Parts: sequence; structure tokens; C-alpha cells
Amino acid sequence: MTTRRQFGLAAASLLAVPTLLKAQGNNKIILGQSAAFTGPAAELGIQFHQGARIWFDQVNAQGGVAGKTIEIKTLDDGYEPDRCAANTQKLISEDVFALFGYIGTPTSLAALPLLSKAQVPFIAPFTGAMGLREPFNKQVFHLRASYNDETALIVRQLTNLGLKKIAVFYQNDAYGKAGLDGVTLALDKLGLKPVAQATVERNSVDVAAAVRTLNAAGPDAVVQISAYKSCAAYIRAARKAGFGGTFFNVSFVGTQALADELGKDGAGVVVSQVMPSPYSLARPITREFSEAVKKAGGNAQANFSSMEGYLAAKVVTEGLKRAGTRMNSREGLIQGIEAIGSQSLGGFQLNFSASQHVASSFVELSMLTGDGRVRT
Repeated sequence: MTTRRQFGLAAASLLAVPTLLKAQGNNKIILGQSAAFTGPAAELGIQFHQGARIWFDQVNAQGGVAGKTIEIKTLDDGYEPDRCAANTQKLISEDVFALFGYIGTPTSLAALPLLSKAQVPFIAPFTGAMGLREPFNKQVFHLRASYNDETALIVRQLTNLGLKKIAVFYQNDAYGKAGLDGVTLALDKLGLKPVAQATVERNSVDVAAAVRTLNAAGPDAVVQISAYKSCAAYIRAARKAGFGGTFFNVSFVGTQALADELGKDGAGVVVSQVMPSPYSLARPITREFSEAVKKAGGNAQANFSSMEGYLAAKVVTEGLKRAGTRMNSREGLIQGIEAIGSQSLGGFQLNFSASQHVASSFVELSMLTGDGRVRT
């Protein structure tokens, strides 16, 4: 697991780039990323950023796109909306070309009105919330499937197994409520409702009240909509209190971070995934990514979050290439990404157009093995 100190050292040279003066340099494209690089959700930001850097470093080593290198200016928001809003205002004021790889629903929602007003592209936020997808926003491009897609698969899997007493443990913010809405919608279609629901505050591991509430309902399974620290704390506490059912998580939990946090206690925990498995070499994109991680060396790690960063960076690069002579304008980048159309990235299908800014509805399930590995 990458430590925050290691990330800080790795990013030091990046953050040493001189402050922008209201314009991109002639030979570089600057993307702005506000994400959690410290705090209980830090691994999500660190891992996504690592994956993106692996791809951009490869592109830059080959001369960039039309002679322009691509760099990411990072600001830490600790997974807090107010800090993210301030970071976004700062990045916009410094005239970054696009915003990229924000981590989380509440933070992305805080940034949305600012980037919409400034008409700055917002690419590949690490969230599946419908509030960022509807209504359609020309500036926003999603790489991943929605939480509705993920929770629909989870509910289908559970009910197909005959497990219909489903409880929801969710983060008390826009992210948790988006996941709760997805579970409730999926259950409603089957004439069911959650047997119980309980919350945890963002960036907190105070789960005692949630454990009491949900265990009292005797659910067959608990669907968790939170980040890895709180989900791990809940799993341990619920089991200690006598819960013998199963745990399902959506992808935002951070699969490798959750596995690292739980260790042997992770055995049997299920996580829905919206990216190709970085562990199965069946797809060409996984083989490409695995080789890129090996070449990058250092602290680089192949996991679902870094895979998402890698693929998101490829989308940006492809959009710039397709923008052609208009790649120096934000509108050109938007049109370039839309022009990607229907395309496979080594077995991961993308579908972009002028009216379709959600690239994928791909979802599959994975399971933690208890020894730090993930089985898909």
C-alpha cells in the first residue's frame, strides 16, 4: 500500500511546476485534480493519480500530444466538499485546461456549479452518483458505470441466492444517499424494501450505533455505501457483535484499500467493479496495464483504482488527439472526447457522443480472499 509520505515525495516534482499565469504554456497541457491525498479516503486519490501518471508519463516520454506534454496539478481536499470547492476555484483561477479525476460524490457535487459556470471540462470523476449525470451537462464526462448500475447487480445477485432481507449501511452524505437510492430502487422493482438502514459520518469510523441498528434487524446481507476505513470498521464490529451474513460494497469503497485494511477479515466480502480486473490477464487492456505498472516501478501498484486512473488518462489523450487543430481549446477537447464514439480500449468498451457523456455501464462482482487478493 502506498503511504501518504511516499505519494508526497512522488508528487513533489509535479507540484514544483511554476504557478500558471492565466494560460497554458505553449508546450504543455495542465489538468487540475482535487482529490483526497490525506485522511481516511487517501488511498483512492493516491491510487487513481498513480494510474493516470503512469499513462501520461508514457505519452510525455514519446513527445506528448502534438508536441504538448500533459501534467496534473494536484490539490488535496481530504474528501471534504468545502475544501474541494476552494481547490476548484483555485484551479479554475489558474486557468487549468480541464478538471480531472476528482474523488467522490460530495466533493464532485461541490465543484459542479463552479466548473459549469466557468465552462471547464470535468473528466472522469470517481463517482457513480446520478446527481452528476442527470440532467445532462456538456462539461462532464463519466468513464464509469453509475451506482444504480452497481446496486442493481448487487441486489440481483443477492435475491437470486434467495437473500431478500437486505440492510444498507451508508455514508451520511450525497454519496451514501445515492447508493441507498440505488439499492432502494432495485429492491422496489422486486417488491422489496431494505429491512434496515444506518449511517456513518464521512471520514469517521464511529460505527457502533449502525451495528446495533442493523444487527437488530437480522439481515441476510448488508450493502455498504461508504469508504474503505468505515466499511472495514463496520465489518469487524458487526461480526464481533454476532452478525453472520454477507457484506457487499460498491466500487467507490476502494477494493485494494479495503483488502489491505481488513487483511484476513476480508475473506468473503464482495465488491462490485466498474473497471476491468487488473488481476486477470484475459483482456488486452489488463496485459497492457500490468506491463506499464512494471515499467513504472517505484511505488506503482496494479489495482482497480489505479486502473481507473490509467483508463481515464487514455480518454483524455484520445480526446486531445481527436480534437486535432482545436486541441488548444476546451471546446475542442469536449468535441474530441465526444468523437471517440464507440470504441474498445483493449476489451473495455467506451461509448461517447455529443449526447452521451457516460462511457460505460460495465459492472461485475469480485470477492476478497482474505490474503490481500481479489478474485473476479
